[in-house]
Amino acid sequence: MAGSPTAHSALRAATAGRHENVDAHFGRFDLADRDGYIGFLEAHARALPAVEAVLAGLAEVPPLRPRAALLADDLAALGRPMPAALDLPPPADAAEAFGYAYVIEGSRLGGSMLARGVPESLPKAYLNAGHLPGEWRAFGAALDDAAEAGGAEWLERAADGAARVFALYAEAAKA
Repeated sequence: MAGSPTAHSALRAATAGRHENVDAHFGRFDLADRDGYIGFLEAHARALPAVEAVLAGLAEVPPLRPRAALLADDLAALGRPMPAALDLPPPADAAEAFGYAYVIEGSRLGGSMLARGVPESLPKAYLNAGHLPGEWRAFGAALDDAAEAGGAEWLERAADGAARVFALYAEAAKA
């Protein structure tokens, strides 16, 4: 996609309203407060495992490092069980799968920044599970390659997939 916007920037623009909606829902959790942080983790636990489960083993997307176990460990350290994950249909195609992955890989970036606001006395393995060196760049390159091969319709389907996952996170935050 030389000379044109990256697929990442196209997806960011296409889903900006959905992302802002999710941020507004999650913004009600005070991460500096133990109960607020637990609520935040429980909301993530209703969404992330569902996304990871439907993406697990799909050849259409590059392998992703799962974080659901880290989330379960943090909740267990806080004396809380993992809540049941919400339902998420499998992606219809590779484009939707990339849209799903785009959201959870982007949340990994955000988690690293949010971890700074969590007191040291609270477990934060989940939020501290940022990208390894080169990992985000490799995902972006795979996304760009797939989008270039698929064209505008592919990007629209990827945006639809991302929108579905943003909606899942918004629902999880409301529960």
